[in-house]
Amino acid sequence: MSRRRHSDENDGGQAHKRRRTSEPIEIEDRLESLICRVGEKSTSSLESNLEGLAGVLEADLPNYKNKILRILCAVARLLPEKLTVYTTLVGLLNARNYNFGGEFVEAMIRQLKETLKNNLYNEAVYLVRFLSDLVNCHVIAAPSMVVMFENFVSVTQEEDVPQVRSDWFVYVVLSCLPWVGKELYEKKDVEMDRLLSQIEGYLNLTLPHLALHIFRRRVKTHVPMLQVWTAEKPHPQEEYLDCLWAQIQKLKKDRWQERHILRPYIAFDSVLCEALQHNLPPFTPPGHMPDAQYPIPRVIFRMFDYTDAPEGPVMPGSHSVERFVIEENLHCIIKTHWKERKTCAAQLLSYPGKNKIPLNYHIVEVIFGELFQLPLPPHIDVMYTTLLIELCKLQPGSLPQLAQATEMLYMRLDTMNTTCIDRFINWFSHHLSNFQFRWSWDDWADCLTLDLEKPKPKFVKEVLEKSMRLSYHQRIVDIVPPTFSALIPAEPIFSFKYGDESGTSLPGYPVSITVSNAIKNRASNEEILAILKEVPNPNQEDDDDEGESFNPLKIDVFLQTLLHLAAKSFSHSFSALGKFHEILKNLTESDDGKLHILKVIYEVWRNHPQMIAVLVDKMIRTQIVDCAAVANWLFSQDMAHEFTRLFIWEILHSTIRKMNKHVQKIQKELEEAKDKLEKQQHKKRDSGDDEDMEKNSEEDEEGQLEEQIEKLQEKVESAQSEQKNLFLVIFQRFIMLLTEHLVRCETGSVDISTPWYKNCIERLQQVFLMHHGTIQQYMGTLENLLFTAELDHHILAVYQQFCALQL
Repeated sequence: MSRRRHSDENDGGQAHKRRRTSEPIEIEDRLESLICRVGEKSTSSLESNLEGLAGVLEADLPNYKNKILRILCAVARLLPEKLTVYTTLVGLLNARNYNFGGEFVEAMIRQLKETLKNNLYNEAVYLVRFLSDLVNCHVIAAPSMVVMFENFVSVTQEEDVPQVRSDWFVYVVLSCLPWVGKELYEKKDVEMDRLLSQIEGYLNLTLPHLALHIFRRRVKTHVPMLQVWTAEKPHPQEEYLDCLWAQIQKLKKDRWQERHILRPYIAFDSVLCEALQHNLPPFTPPGHMPDAQYPIPRVIFRMFDYTDAPEGPVMPGSHSVERFVIEENLHCIIKTHWKERKTCAAQLLSYPGKNKIPLNYHIVEVIFGELFQLPLPPHIDVMYTTLLIELCKLQPGSLPQLAQATEMLYMRLDTMNTTCIDRFINWFSHHLSNFQFRWSWDDWADCLTLDLEKPKPKFVKEVLEKSMRLSYHQRIVDIVPPTFSALIPAEPIFSFKYGDESGTSLPGYPVSITVSNAIKNRASNEEILAILKEVPNPNQEDDDDEGESFNPLKIDVFLQTLLHLAAKSFSHSFSALGKFHEILKNLTESDDGKLHILKVIYEVWRNHPQMIAVLVDKMIRTQIVDCAAVANWLFSQDMAHEFTRLFIWEILHSTIRKMNKHVQKIQKELEEAKDKLEKQQHKKRDSGDDEDMEKNSEEDEEGQLEEQIEKLQEKVESAQSEQKNLFLVIFQRFIMLLTEHLVRCETGSVDISTPWYKNCIERLQQVFLMHHGTIQQYMGTLENLLFTAELDHHILAVYQQFCALQL
């Protein structure tokens, strides 16, 4: 009432007009808020909230039907943890308005086609699961759902398609059965039996003699590459389809009775069973496209079982479908809220039915399962750290299951994948830094009696190294018991060989003093280069004029002196590299020069791995050294004693990522230039007979664009060649090192499985996994030049596992 009076006071009724245009937006926002928030904490019951919301939406259908359809389709795709809440809502709306139910089903099928076309396979799983649960709400007829599942399973009969494609369609069907299996079996038991026997044949589990005639053998070569542990005890690391199949088989044996899925529609059964049902429109899975990016296979992570949670509710068994449903829902909550750690932690802890299960154990297992997922976690590593910290804050007793899990991970380090150990180190050190680095270190005293190259002492040493980055050296010395002194990192101080008394006799000492004074007196680059010209070249005879470009002593003197003056901080060092960039480029024109400059950085900062990493990164960015030089240096004999240190591999992967980003950047520029040219030509065709002057100007611009495209094409080819060369260098060095080790062991009749060998072979796997998308482009070259049939089977097995990932 007051609004109307307010608008009447304004001339021309402008405010009234403005209100009318904004009102629909307000109503749409309100509808979105109501739909998105249903199912959250409320004083009323979920059933009464759903009934009330259905009434509100029904009243708004005449004016806002399209908006309501869009919101419901979006929540089906983006809020899968509330799946049954929204299927119940759609069921209630369908019972009140049959036409709306039909339009919603059609909109969902359109969205499913779109998600598959755009390679959004995870979202497509949620959409199919939503459609299947609509069978329980009497929105979709059971026979038409069975037909859709049959179409999905028929993909396993396709020829010349990747296994990951067939796997995905089988997974979709199996993952829907906990929700809808009972209803489908009641209505179409014969068809469902036939469907499951087809899946069983595809999985080659119990029918090998029959399956081989119908299906090609399903390859599982890739599984060892994706397992967190090599040991099968105490928990088998099962391939995801094998595990899900076992869970569905047990569900079928239990007559499809599961006791964990929240099913609000049961309360409305009398209303829903009166509703008319819709048949799904015919849905044929889209054909395989060469650019399709199917999800990579997974291995199911297991850390706990019922014996680990002796008090309170019993943890469901590994092959019970409840385990699948709980884990799936927790994964969905993390996927929805991962950007908001506080909300995410609160949602996890308010999980429905939490009193029936040991929730904390499930949460900790799911979070570590994601963190250790290979090849890459679903979200950035640091998210899991912040989420676990938030869970500790919200829980009394500071989440004892987390300490228990940490202890279990430590005990199983000997068989843990090296990539997962890296992530464990990063998580644990970051976590400790948020709790004053408090830990019962004496409980891990067993690592002190082991060889320092064994996983346990190596893990503790790397954790302390990472903790020092997040604190300072003396703090680490103070928090760790004196017995651990052998594992405490060295104090990160600069090693300047021209700075102590023994340095005065070195050949470069006088020049170092001169260069130091010149830098302090702000001498120009030319003046410093003139000083350096006087440095004798130890690699060159007096009468030999060659080798002028590479003088190791010149690099040694200048860089040691420069970095010594800038050793105070990262900023000082960056500033020094920037200021004397021209001199450094001059000194590193040859490949030998680039290698030597990296060698000097290591010599002066060998006790400060973080400084080495950031300086190498800076030198790549400023093109003082190239990526191939960094790879050659890391695999060189000079760095052999550091080969198993974590910082070495952080530098290598950072270098590869830089190379990949460089190629992507130029490719993007090329695509943009091509699009611009296409638009220009399109505009020219549409303009017809315009004035000559305008035509000439367009032709000039077109010519410039064509020239730009040609140059960018050359740059892309050059960058790709550099990228391919980088991977060839890395894999060639791996093969050389591993072959030498295998020959040495064979000659001396020694077991090949040393800690070094495990580390090296798993680092090779790590490179393949972390950069699989890029490496796939060069598989032909790798197969022809490096991973040939003659290669030792231990090394070749890693390449074959990698190839099987996208078979």
